[in-house]
Amino acid sequence: MIEQSERRQLRYAWYVVCVLTLCYTLSFIDRTILSFLVGPIKHDLGVSDTRIGQLLGFAFALFYTFLGLPMGWLADRYHRGRIIAAGIVCWSIMTAVCAATTSYIGLFLARMGVGIGEAALAPSAFSLIADYFPKNRLSRALSLYSVGVFGGSGIALLAGGLIVHAVSGHPPVTVPLLGTIASWRLTFLIVGLPGVLVALWVLLLREPVRKDTLRAASGADARLSLAEIVRHALLRWQSIIGLGVGMGLIAFCNYGLGAWAPTLLQRLYGWGPGRAGPVLGLITVVFGCLGLAVGGLMTDRWQSAGVRAAPIRTCLISAIGGGIAITAALASDSVGATLALLAPANFFLALPTGASYAAVQAVLPNQVRGQVSAVFLLCLNLIGAGLGPFFPGYFSNHLFHDEQRIGSAMLVSFLGATVLASVIFAAMRGAYRRHHALMQP
Repeated sequence: MIEQSERRQLRYAWYVVCVLTLCYTLSFIDRTILSFLVGPIKHDLGVSDTRIGQLLGFAFALFYTFLGLPMGWLADRYHRGRIIAAGIVCWSIMTAVCAATTSYIGLFLARMGVGIGEAALAPSAFSLIADYFPKNRLSRALSLYSVGVFGGSGIALLAGGLIVHAVSGHPPVTVPLLGTIASWRLTFLIVGLPGVLVALWVLLLREPVRKDTLRAASGADARLSLAEIVRHALLRWQSIIGLGVGMGLIAFCNYGLGAWAPTLLQRLYGWGPGRAGPVLGLITVVFGCLGLAVGGLMTDRWQSAGVRAAPIRTCLISAIGGGIAITAALASDSVGATLALLAPANFFLALPTGASYAAVQAVLPNQVRGQVSAVFLLCLNLIGAGLGPFFPGYFSNHLFHDEQRIGSAMLVSFLGATVLASVIFAAMRGAYRRHHALMQP
């Protein structure tokens, strides 16, 4: 009976992960769809690559990262499913609002609203999944959840390219409440509004019992003061900051590649959105998800074999392998070679995603996981979502002074990021082993 009950609980746990993966996928579709609308936005609003980089990066990332801190505090104290559902409603509506904006400032503010909503998802999702799974399955569970990164980015590339291709050249359309808008703006409505239905689904998820909690003298779960939370974080600062900055540099490459790869194919090889989108989307989904699966399984097996720094080993392999592959892809002057090399680049850059999320949970007591996860995500997203899309556009305008050199701008950006990430992961392995040992019974 006990084994049957455990199997039932594990099946439900995987069901929860699948629902949260759908939420994560939806969030990435909404945040990355803008990358396929660079041309129409530049034409309608008259902005430069640098300003497009700000829309793709900082407009979203600033609120997404900093609001993660209060969202983490809420996740450590309140019903996490309700927090996630409220966030989905917010980001879905703000994505739809992008369709109505008629100025650069208006679009910038709407993108900030998307970031506000999406800030609610990750701290609560990490905390939920860590309470549903044992540690030797956590990397796999969080790798499945992380399919949303590459599934969402790939679907955004695939669907975005097809939608933009379908509506391009159409005359302005009249939409209830919004009036007459350019046809390309319909993309925001198509990808944004379905999220409200997903939010209702999330409300049905059960809240699990919190595990690995610190106990008060009475035996009840301890309520930690801010000073105690800070003390636990500072005790593990090398792991938290090392993972945050190192994975931020990996995310820098992922976000930057997702933001500018469609433009690269359009400018250098004359590919239209209807062609570039499906090809890039397929590469991102297939090889990104393969990297997630291999990284999660590999890390859990090393963990079960007693390798305490298993997640950091996976991160280091990712930085070295990803740096080599993405440099080779962007240095090529052949579209075939570039696309072929983007496959291993996506694989290696995806490899440590679930493992790094699990690594943060594994060194922290339950009462601080949401808040410290938010700090980790602040580093990751400020560097990744904020700077990753910005620097290729900035280097294109100010280093190479030629929009046709966008490939060179991407290469300089991503090579520097992967080299620095490799150094950080190599240097932090010993500290992570010590912090992991603190949580052993």
